Amino acid sequence: MTGILHVPFAEGEACLDWLDFCEALAAGHSLPKAEVADSFLYRGKDTLLSRSAWIDGLGIAVKNATVFPGNPDQGIPMINGGLSLYDDATGVFEASIDFHLVTKWKTAGDSLLGALRLANPDSTSILIVGAGTVAASLIEAFSAGYPAAQINVWNRTLSKAETLASAYPSTNVEPDLEQAVRRADIIVTCTMSSTPVIQGDWLQPGQHLNMIGAYRPDMREADDTALQRGMIYCDSFDTTLDHIGEFKIPIAEGTIVAEDVRADFYNLESFPEYDPAQITLFKNGGGAHLDLMTSRHILDRWSQTR
Repeated sequence: MTGILHVPFAEGEACLDWLDFCEALAAGHSLPKAEVADSFLYRGKDTLLSRSAWIDGLGIAVKNATVFPGNPDQGIPMINGGLSLYDDATGVFEASIDFHLVTKWKTAGDSLLGALRLANPDSTSILIVGAGTVAASLIEAFSAGYPAAQINVWNRTLSKAETLASAYPSTNVEPDLEQAVRRADIIVTCTMSSTPVIQGDWLQPGQHLNMIGAYRPDMREADDTALQRGMIYCDSFDTTLDHIGEFKIPIAEGTIVAEDVRADFYNLESFPEYDPAQITLFKNGGGAHLDLMTSRHILDRWSQTR
């Protein structure tokens, strides 16, 4: 291949498989640990995230993401941006990968990998809390990871959950969050809430809570009781402990200590076998290293079809 390549959304996605992608994420964490740099700019509820990562042997990725919560009211996606991939050996600009493609697969695949390592492999009920763009990706990812499971959706605005479920005929709408949480084997949260939506008292032994939505220092999706009752894991210590309110707030308040977060994906061998007597929690913090692993995987699979 010569010249700069661009991988469009539809062409790139046609080459991808969720379980194959999870294997690629796991393999990416066996490489030397990524060097990452993040910066955040805020204007009210609007956010600019600028993230870069360099993994020796995989290359360099630079991703700029804008998060404007008011955009959906104007018919515009809430999250936008761009991603550039650079050759590891030369630093040459190698490819641009569709931003929304990378974000979709990175976000949902990250949480699916966490669930595959922690949750009941025979899960039959999955609850998705939230009904935005990420929720749609999660339906696709978790349907592939747990093909025998019933997927249900709860959203604060019931009509949005109904609209999402109508696009996936095998998906049901849950009207009562507490009861839905109590019945689920896996609970996946993808909300924009700054205050906890999941109460730890609702959780049962054997359940897996997988949290995506909180991405700012002032945001949380689970309360203190959930953190205290569960065995906690994350995708990356570096992008969660000091950056996201899910951990940053309870650590600062002494509710938990950093060591309560037992392992991240750079220590996947420490993720335990499923134990029906335990509640497991996973925090999806994202990060540029995951964008790099995702974009490299997309480029590799797309190039094989050319």
